[in-house]
Amino acid sequence: MLPMRFKKPYRKLMLVAMVAGLLSAGCGQQYVMLNPAGPVGQKELHLMILASVAMAIVIAVVFVLFFYAIIRFRDKPGNTAPYRPDWHSHKWLEILWWVLPAVLLTVIAIPTVKTTYALDRLPKSKQKPVVIDVTSLTWKWLFQYPGQQVATVNYAVIPTGVPVLFELTADSPMNAFWVPQLGGMEYTMPNRVLPLWLEASKSGIYAGRSGQYSGTGFEKMTFNIKAVSPQAFQTWAHETHSTARPMSMYDYNQLLKFNTVGTATYSNYPLDTFPTIASGFTLNGTGMYMTMRNKNSITYMPMSAKP
Repeated sequence: MLPMRFKKPYRKLMLVAMVAGLLSAGCGQQYVMLNPAGPVGQKELHLMILASVAMAIVIAVVFVLFFYAIIRFRDKPGNTAPYRPDWHSHKWLEILWWVLPAVLLTVIAIPTVKTTYALDRLPKSKQKPVVIDVTSLTWKWLFQYPGQQVATVNYAVIPTGVPVLFELTADSPMNAFWVPQLGGMEYTMPNRVLPLWLEASKSGIYAGRSGQYSGTGFEKMTFNIKAVSPQAFQTWAHETHSTARPMSMYDYNQLLKFNTVGTATYSNYPLDTFPTIASGFTLNGTGMYMTMRNKNSITYMPMSAKP
């Protein structure tokens, strides 16, 4: 039980901390990373919570020891705390401050490694993933659907409950593709194709953005992912392929300009606008691959370990 002379000066500080905690508890909907809308984002949130709890334990122990020390050993008349200027070590304390962090790091590391490797592979599902080729431009995003033969700019439509394989590249400076509510972030690099799978559990519009600074238009390099039912997705793809005009190389060259644009929709696109041969990492853990684009799909060819 702390003496009243300690409690009184800190009453305002404790009150501010309580009010801040109550206010932050009601702000969850404003922080999209705390409101995941898919299995990837949900698992990543669990890891965030686990790490936060472990860090909170460390902070709590440090603050308890800190306040105990400044109260117990502060200079005041009649303080009976022992004065030991020649005290150098304490076996059990030294064991504690080495073992406790090691235990906490292990608690964080084991589920983090397991989840990371699990999310690095497409889930085993009867449903075939929807493939979307994503190209980061300056300062805009191009989405191409090889299976549906449609393309969009600064927005994408995906089906709910179906894994979506985003194949990421860049025709501009290196960037990063990020949809916080769906989870995960992956780099986009010229002449490279890096995969990222995400899934939306429910319908909605999820904000996406560039996760890496790439110039003066970086802050406007945003896009939306619209998740709809599988039936609505098929309807959208069919109607878009039937009614929208095709993308020409002139249209693509216009997108290469250093500017920002709005949204656009195309019924088709030139295959040369996406890398035909590139290297990256597989989603099944087999290592490096080369991608060979066929007429309707991409074939993954494992790269030999020897030159």
